[in-house]
Amino acid sequence: MKNIWREGVFGVVVGDALGCPVQFESREKVAKHPVTGMRGQGTFNLPAGSWTDDSSLTLALLDSICRTGKMDLKDIMGNFVEWLEHGAFTPYGYSFDIGFGTEQAIQSYMKSGDPFTCGGTAASNNGNGSLMRIMPACLYCCAKGMSDEEAVRAVHAVGSLTHAHIRANIACGLYFFMIRAVLDGEGSLQERMQRGLDRGFAYYEKTLQDPAELRYYDRIRDLEQFAQVPAENISGSGYVVETLEAVAWALVTTGSFEEGLLKVVNLGLDTDTTGAIAGGLAALYYGYDAIPAAWIEEIQRKEWIGELCSKAEEMIR
Repeated sequence: MKNIWREGVFGVVVGDALGCPVQFESREKVAKHPVTGMRGQGTFNLPAGSWTDDSSLTLALLDSICRTGKMDLKDIMGNFVEWLEHGAFTPYGYSFDIGFGTEQAIQSYMKSGDPFTCGGTAASNNGNGSLMRIMPACLYCCAKGMSDEEAVRAVHAVGSLTHAHIRANIACGLYFFMIRAVLDGEGSLQERMQRGLDRGFAYYEKTLQDPAELRYYDRIRDLEQFAQVPAENISGSGYVVETLEAVAWALVTTGSFEEGLLKVVNLGLDTDTTGAIAGGLAALYYGYDAIPAAWIEEIQRKEWIGELCSKAEEMIR
């Protein structure tokens, strides 16, 4: 039976673990030993199948949804604190690979207890730290059949816990629209993603107070045209706009889960995050069984992750 939670969340975790060993490496360095499958050591000197903060915060969000049956911002932030302070939701009992904006936001929350003001609002706070963990929030909105307005408001609120600038919010929102189009639509992955983006851009064009912010995403308005962009003009950096571009480009220029994930990870730089975001969307389209079994077999704590996904499927209907 199809379980969108298992597909989306395992897609995130597998993509994260695939990119973990080469995180921060330049494209040129990665090209000397390209990623062809799950492997260990590398940047953090960890065993194969190890996942980073992307998956930890995704799973922290998922755990909160499973326990509360809703998206409770204070409860979510409580889980984030447990991750940062005590290594909860990690593969080995300690947190690592912590983004600056995310850490600042959690520390701010620890001081104030206010989930509405802890996320950074400066233009410099447009890293991909909210986009990388937003999958469970998007799935929740889809499962609950929320309207565009309700879903975007919820996704923005969860994203803003750490990254509250509207540009980062838009990335999370466009990702939601693509996820819903993938789940509800027909046709190729590119066709579904395009329908989602069309709806997302139309929504933001009507609602944004500053329409100029939407122009940062102009390159992905037309995916057929964007697919023609050469690899040297695609960056796998941690800047949220470039992250979403890299994910979209890799998925519309490939024809399978494996091919898409390898393509985005071998772009270099923030490889765990581009892998995680691409992996979640790709798995929702291609299905859980399209994820190479050898990759899933390596994933640390996979049984626990599977249990969380099953619990979500049972509770969130």
